Amino acid sequence: MSNIKIRAIQPKDNKEIAEVIRNVLIEMGVPKVGTAYEDKSLDEMFETYDAPGTRYYVVVEDGKIMGGGGIAPLEGETSMQVCELQKMYFLAPVRGKGIGYKMINKCLDFAKEQGYAKCYLETMPYMESARKLYHKVGFLPLEAPMGNTGHYSCRAWMIKEL
Repeated sequence: MSNIKIRAIQPKDNKEIAEVIRNVLIEMGVPKVGTAYEDKSLDEMFETYDAPGTRYYVVVEDGKIMGGGGIAPLEGETSMQVCELQKMYFLAPVRGKGIGYKMINKCLDFAKEQGYAKCYLETMPYMESARKLYHKVGFLPLEAPMGNTGHYSCRAWMIKEL
């Protein structure tokens, strides 16, 4: 655990984090369409999150990227009051070690610093461990999606007041 660090993404991380996210999505049985798997931004994560109100963090263990998570304005939301927790995935060896909890709080702290009022997320109904974590930090289920993320295969939506 002491060799695990969370830091802001760097340009050199693009290829590795894209591979990590795609591998986790495949492992979890997530459809390749209507999810983060097909997002163009997946191959240029540093550039995507190098904008105002956005930040992406990677989890590094012994120099190897093991996961990540980020915050960006919610696509399709007219007010700048709502952000989205995005692309938070971890490889199996770092799951269950409290890294997700640390990551989500780091992301939410950034969102608060940016002045967002709410944080939205989308996930899969069967990702029970993730949903438990989201609930633990105060996310509540929504009846329908918000914004226009293009992730029509994600069927569970949550929101948190910041």
